[in-house]
Amino acid sequence: MGNKMSGNEQANGILPVQQLRQAIEAGIITAGNDIEAAQIQPASLDLRLDRDAWRVQASFLPGRGMGVTDKVEKFAMHRIDLSDGAVLERGCVYIVRLQESLCLPADLSAMANPKSSTGRLDIFTRLITDGAGEFEAVENGYKGPLYAEISPRTFSVLVRFGSRLSQLRLRRGPAVISDNAMQKLQESTGLVHGSETLDIRDGVGLSVNLLPDGKSGMIGWRARKHAGLIDIDAPRSCSVNAFWEKLTEADLVAGGLVLNPDEFYILASREFVTVPQGYAAEMRAYDTRVGEFRAHYAGFFDPGFGMVELGAGQTRAVLEVRSHDVPFLIEQGQTVCRLVYEPMAECPDALYGDASSTSNYQSQGLRLAKHFIQH
Repeated sequence: MGNKMSGNEQANGILPVQQLRQAIEAGIITAGNDIEAAQIQPASLDLRLDRDAWRVQASFLPGRGMGVTDKVEKFAMHRIDLSDGAVLERGCVYIVRLQESLCLPADLSAMANPKSSTGRLDIFTRLITDGAGEFEAVENGYKGPLYAEISPRTFSVLVRFGSRLSQLRLRRGPAVISDNAMQKLQESTGLVHGSETLDIRDGVGLSVNLLPDGKSGMIGWRARKHAGLIDIDAPRSCSVNAFWEKLTEADLVAGGLVLNPDEFYILASREFVTVPQGYAAEMRAYDTRVGEFRAHYAGFFDPGFGMVELGAGQTRAVLEVRSHDVPFLIEQGQTVCRLVYEPMAECPDALYGDASSTSNYQSQGLRLAKHFIQH
């Protein structure tokens, strides 16, 4: 897997696992405690919660010239120590300092997203930096601490020092890939398949699948309200039926599914997705042009996702869907989000789903988060 995309190690693109290790060794990414090997993914780094957390009145951005802790001092309701674990209540907003910090050179920027399991639990998680004017993005040359805004929307969760809810990518150079380049990739590699038509416009369009599964008869999951507590660090610890109800063909109305406001759904894409080894992908979460709902909180797809060469079966994208304000009818084949592919700076030494990396969602269908006992 170590073949170079370019003889120049400073090529633009998303930094792969081996360059992330180099960035740690060079002090570009630092932490109070040693960064663990398990944190480093093929194209991203898992970020860990530190001990300091605050319950705040509202979500905020610090704005230019203002530190996150400056705003916390104004808006914090109380401080929480995560050393021995603490419950983050659904419907509340928290700011948590992360163990990792950045010292980016001028040619590196960064971006973050919730981990897949975080999104599938409907935990709204966004990265904030000092002086930030937007969430999830870290400007070129940023030097300073990192914070997470965390707001559980459906389930209350137990977290602790070291819990990993979000992940970070480093990018060298600008984020540039054209629709034409993605079209050529589709023709040469087959980024997505399983759909009669393909819409490549500001990314590869993905549509929702509402056809019942041949074995289970299911079309998706709807979260139960007022369910129990989920320990974020305890895989396969929760009963599915205590937290989710199955959606079947009987739940369809005129061939579509009505998304109720303030309810959370797990659905699947109609298309099957592949991310070639020389590329990384990101799901763009929300576009008002396709309807009043949000699809997909967790946006990073690593190189190797869905690759048959790695033994993957047909792998759908799981969609975390929540309606806004009004009931919304979503129909079979309706475009719900877009997958944007970017080149890697170098082919990664490890791929998603190979023997050297962990992968909970390769060959997935309607897969819930790893916390649930699902056969």
